[in-house]
Amino acid sequence: MEQFVVSARKYRPETFEDVVGQKAITNTLENAIKNNHLAQALLFTGPRGVGKTTCARILAKKINQQATEDTQEDFAFNIFELDAASNNSVDDIRNLIDQVRIPPQVGKYKVYIIDEVHMLSQAAFNAFLKTLEEPPKHAIFILATTEKHKIIPTILSRCQIFDFKRITVTDAKEYLARIAKNEGVNAEDGALHIIAQKADGAMRDALSIYDRVVSFSGKDLTRTAVTENLNVLDYETYFTSTDLILENKIPELLLQYNEVLAKGFDGHHYIAGLASHFRDLLVCKNQSTIQLLEVGEETKAKYFEQSQKASQEFLLKGIELANECDLKYKSSKNPRLLVELTIMQLASITFDGEKKKSERFIIPASNFISTKKAVPVSSASKEIIQENEHPVDASPVIAGERNSLPEKSTSTRPKLGLKSKKKTSGLSIKSISEKKKLQEEQAKKVMASKVELDEDFTETQVLAAWNEHITKLKKRGAKILASILETDTPTINGKVLQIELPNSTMKVELNRAKGPLLNYIRKQVKNSFIELEITVNEEVSKKYAFTTREKFEKLKEKNPLIDKLRSTFDLDI
Repeated sequence: MEQFVVSARKYRPETFEDVVGQKAITNTLENAIKNNHLAQALLFTGPRGVGKTTCARILAKKINQQATEDTQEDFAFNIFELDAASNNSVDDIRNLIDQVRIPPQVGKYKVYIIDEVHMLSQAAFNAFLKTLEEPPKHAIFILATTEKHKIIPTILSRCQIFDFKRITVTDAKEYLARIAKNEGVNAEDGALHIIAQKADGAMRDALSIYDRVVSFSGKDLTRTAVTENLNVLDYETYFTSTDLILENKIPELLLQYNEVLAKGFDGHHYIAGLASHFRDLLVCKNQSTIQLLEVGEETKAKYFEQSQKASQEFLLKGIELANECDLKYKSSKNPRLLVELTIMQLASITFDGEKKKSERFIIPASNFISTKKAVPVSSASKEIIQENEHPVDASPVIAGERNSLPEKSTSTRPKLGLKSKKKTSGLSIKSISEKKKLQEEQAKKVMASKVELDEDFTETQVLAAWNEHITKLKKRGAKILASILETDTPTINGKVLQIELPNSTMKVELNRAKGPLLNYIRKQVKNSFIELEITVNEEVSKKYAFTTREKFEKLKEKNPLIDKLRSTFDLDI
């Protein structure tokens, strides 16, 4: 049985052309070799699995091939790799420095690749400084690290730094497709896309995941098999969730979320993915940003189709709610309820206001009682009527139960020659049209009463109205809001009242309650165009925050005997 070689080793690039997603760096290195502009100390930095060590090996091989015509020679004896994670002492660096002095037997350069260089100790870095700054002509150092910030500045200043970027989802997917084709694996585009997304920019991780799912599914690599093996939430879940949200189907949403939890996913993963899905839909709504969507053409068509159903306002509000839930999730004591409340709020964004009204509404009994004046009758007739007439039920009638009302009275009343009173139904077309007409007339009266006033006013008038409103708030018991208004005396700039508050919390509270305040002031000074501008100034808070010593000094100013009391009993402040 032939030994299996993992794809990360089997398909490790042998030339710069094979390196995925680092075109700018590979072109720079090739031109530097061609033009003899290569520095003697290079630092390759970037995330894991993006090709730092691979590029170092290719570079080490290529610079020696320039001096010979044999392109197959690997010059293995001229390349020295040191793992700084396990060889991080001063002695290890000193041994390396001793080797550097010896020129190569074959080829032109000796290349020293130090991987995970940030793991070197402080003393080892210091021992390495002089050699790194002035190495022999035949020595080239290539340092590789994932954590550049841990390397001391004196080392960084002596190196030519190359920042490797994360592999994009598209590049990783295309490389996996080439490998799958080479291996004879029939892979769906959606399956490779999920693998590339799961790798999070690391090509080595993408190849490891690919090996794993191929072992699971065999030669047919489907999206379903990948999602099952990797235990990831398929984007179809989010498409379904969004459709249910847009259709305001809260019960179905809660059932779907329960299924997600039953599969072993946590709510945090679900809500974060939903926020990302809304972001992708928002990206699809504009042709200039659609390129930010890193999915296949088939999936992109689905995103575009669903983005047409959702308005931009809904998506922005949805992202806000989902992101807020994401931030609160870890601190929540009942995370499941938090997510369920969030998805219910999401499903209510597009809920029509008319649908929120109950189908069962109350109709006053007066709508079923005639308002016509009764014809005068004799006392004897009154007695007969009182004996036979049923009492009128003055309780409200439920519209939902209107079908149970008899259309005609079945009671046997003696006919006294009186005309029967015609009762007006509260559900008749005439009564509905009259009610609508009355509402329109009332609306016109309200609009007519809203006359814009623009009279001149003085600062004294405004401050008087301001203080009157504060007094009213105190009488109502709104002491917190009253204290906020007392924090600063407003200044007047044209028709704008400006007030400075010591913190943003007070600003939020005042913003919520500024409507009634402005209405009151506008009414008092007869000017409808007065506005309120609130600013936050941290310096203002100093007027209200006292240290213990400052409090004592204030009290001492009011009553000097306090200091005598303190000194007599030797009290601490």
